Amino acid sequence: MKDDIEAFCAFLSLERGLRPNSVTAYREDICDFVKSITASFPTVTPEQITRKMIIDYLGGARRERNLEATTISRRLVSIKVFFRYLFQEHRIPVDITDVMDSPKIWKMLPDFLSPEEVNRFLNVWTDCPPDDYLGIRNRAILELLYASGLRVSELTDLPLSSVIFDDDVIRVIGKGNKERMVPIGKFARRAINNYLHDSRPYLIKKPNTPWLFLSNNGDQLDRQRIWQIVKDTTARAGIQKEVHPHTLRHSFATHLLNNGADLRVIQEMLGHSDIATTQIYTHVDATNLKNIHHKFHPRG
Repeated sequence: MKDDIEAFCAFLSLERGLRPNSVTAYREDICDFVKSITASFPTVTPEQITRKMIIDYLGGARRERNLEATTISRRLVSIKVFFRYLFQEHRIPVDITDVMDSPKIWKMLPDFLSPEEVNRFLNVWTDCPPDDYLGIRNRAILELLYASGLRVSELTDLPLSSVIFDDDVIRVIGKGNKERMVPIGKFARRAINNYLHDSRPYLIKKPNTPWLFLSNNGDQLDRQRIWQIVKDTTARAGIQKEVHPHTLRHSFATHLLNNGADLRVIQEMLGHSDIATTQIYTHVDATNLKNIHHKFHPRG
């Protein structure tokens, strides 16, 4: 399960935007769990792990290693987040930890930007000089992430042929090799068109390069570079929140929901196979409504 743990930590860092210390804590918790499980079941795979194995591990940590209750609770949280990730990545057929509770289980409700913050964020790369090829590219990348709600991996894998300008849509190959068509809107279309005419030709180093977005060296962009672009843009925009690429995906979904979009439509555009995954945004919206009620209602 070493590869699963490494992929999980990369997900926490690059797509959830967790700080290095938090990622390290998750890694240590999961490595301790896997080490304990494989000591008794050397060839066990993620889908073969049972609730009893998890309960036995937590009980043993409490009885034999005398760990504090707070540490045990944190370990369970780490295991739940790990199994949720494995389920979302289709590495396991069912999340067996979904019904396992502990005191105040931490819920990873997604952060999102307000519409005003999105405007500040995207306007960082407005009016780039004609020779600022990377700035023009960055504008197109960020406009597309917000306009379409793409995952970072989906964006980096986009071929040049994915943009269908006549229909203002982009063809995306998502998880499970499933294809979907996602509208991109006039702002993203304009930014992509500017990138294709004024930037990409100067970034090409090899003929017939298939990728839509290219690095300064003419190679396919990786997720780390997208994360760095988002980080730099956040600083330039003066936004104090922790913003990472997935924040734009969350903002896309939250703003659609807040403006009356049907949850099923949002599910389709996000590429979620299960609407239960999309429903997390209803919780985000409810939290926002409660905050507004508390702030403005006389008896809030």
